[in-house]
This record gives sequence, C-alpha cells and structure tokens, in this order.
Amino acid sequence: MRLATLRRGGRDGTLVAVSRDGARVAPVAGYARLQVALDDWDAAQGALTAAAQAAESGEAVQPDDFAAPLPRAWQWLDGSAFANHGALMQLAFGHAPIETDLPLMYQGMSHAFIAPTADVPLPSEADGIDFEGEFGVITGDVPMGCSADEALAHVRLVVLINDWSLRAIAIPEMKTGFGWVQAKPACSVAPFAVTPDALGDAWRDGRVHLPLTVEVDGKWFGSPNGAAMGYGFHELIAHAARTRSLPAGTIIGSGTVSNAEHETVGSTCLSERRAIEMIAHGAPKTPFLSFGSRVAMRAGEGASPFGAIDQLVVKG
Repeated sequence: MRLATLRRGGRDGTLVAVSRDGARVAPVAGYARLQVALDDWDAAQGALTAAAQAAESGEAVQPDDFAAPLPRAWQWLDGSAFANHGALMQLAFGHAPIETDLPLMYQGMSHAFIAPTADVPLPSEADGIDFEGEFGVITGDVPMGCSADEALAHVRLVVLINDWSLRAIAIPEMKTGFGWVQAKPACSVAPFAVTPDALGDAWRDGRVHLPLTVEVDGKWFGSPNGAAMGYGFHELIAHAARTRSLPAGTIIGSGTVSNAEHETVGSTCLSERRAIEMIAHGAPKTPFLSFGSRVAMRAGEGASPFGAIDQLVVKG
C-alpha cells in the first residue's frame, strides 16, 4: 500500500491512497489526514485497504498535486547510520573518531516538510547549500524501552527524504556542542509513503535494499544502496526510545546513504563528494549548490516505489 497527501485541505493536506502506477488516488473514508490514520492505525486498516483498491480507478493526479506525505510531524530524528560516510568525513577533515558504539542521532525541525516538487527557498548561497539523500520510517506509538527486536513492529511507513543542509553553518554550530538549528532547514520528502510489505524483498533487516539515485542539474551524481546501513531502523528506533516514548508520526532518518564503493556508485551529498576530493587531491573541486540548481532523487532500478523528488533551489 502507498499513501500520500494532496496539497489541498489545509496545512496538513488530504490523505489519499495511491494506485500501483502512481497516477491515480482515492480518499480514505473517515481519515482525512495521515496523522489521524497513524494515531488509529489498526482500526484504520479497513478504510486504507478499501481506498487502495479504489485508487486503481480513482482521480487522476499530477506530481505537483502532492505535499510531503506527512506535511508536519510530531518529531523528526535523523541518524547517521552509514559508516562509510562518517569515515570519509573524519578522514577529510581530520576529526577524531567518535568514541561510541551507539547510533548517532540528532533531533531536527519537524513542523514543516517540503513537497516533493516545490521550490526550496534558502537565504544565501554563501551558507554552503547541500542535499542529503536518505531513507526514513514513520512509526506508530513506540513505548519507552522498546527493544530492537520489537521495534520493526512499530514501523508503519517507509519514505525517501532529502535532508537539506547548510554546510558553512554546520561546523560552527557543531562546535557549540548543542547541535544543529540554523544548519538544518526543512527536509523534502518524496510523495509516496510505502507500507513495508509493499516493498517486498527490498525491505529486510530493518533496511531498504534499494539504490538511491541523485541527479544534479540533470546529471547523475550517485546511486548508493540503502542496504549498507551499519545500524538498521529497528536499532535506530530502539536507540531513540531508550528513555522516552515516541508518538505515532515520528519520522526517523537513516542519514546520508553511502557505500564504500563510492568510486563506482557515487554519493548522495555534495559534502561527501568534496571529502573524497580532499582526500585524493588535497582540496575540494565540486561546488555547493547555487540558486537555480535542480536536485532530483528516486529509489530503485525502475519506477521508484516512493515516487520522485525534483526541486529547484531558490532565493528565500
């Protein structure tokens, strides 16, 4: 099953189920918003299934009709679960390894997620505008102390995310020890939130076993595979819930998808590409984004189960 939110019906949009080809939708009876369905997930299954069936002959839609699946959420927690990405950044910038065997995670802004084809307004090119391709999960209610063995039962939906980053601001903020605020504006999310079962064999071990392909201004940038997560989503959920419960509608990100074979599969963020150039040549060659840059993301070898992100960066 694939769910989406149309850009109509107020700040939280209108919940719909999506046809298999992604071209048609149907409303979900009794559940006008995705958050309402997440709060009442078990009881909502009949209405969601009926809407998914109706979507095959439902209302025709266009990519611009979609908001982010969850336009605003109770909580956004982003991990850094790909060891290769962290190792490259540490080597390029001379950072000491982080002495922990726990997943890395921070809490970002969750009150707004950008629609998948909407322009992305940012204040200044001097801030070092970057993208980060990630997979993410949307949870149901997760009790405090939930174990990794129990955590996957709380995954309701899987999503594709572009975690926009402002690199020139990120380093000074990190040095304060209080985490990111200005360096992490709103994320963008691909239009379709997918139930784990609908991903078939691509969802296993708490990981999305699909390549995440990024294009910048129409040119291929990278297609690393989500299977390389050092910590699966079950482990990220358990980490986040160790000392607190998580409400239904919590979004947890994988962090930048990154593979050790970066020479052949590329990267999903500019900062990693620049780090590779620093290691190889002593200085980065790839610039950060400019206003008017277009960034597109999709997952899989054929049609993306999540649909596509395709956006212009503009002056905010």
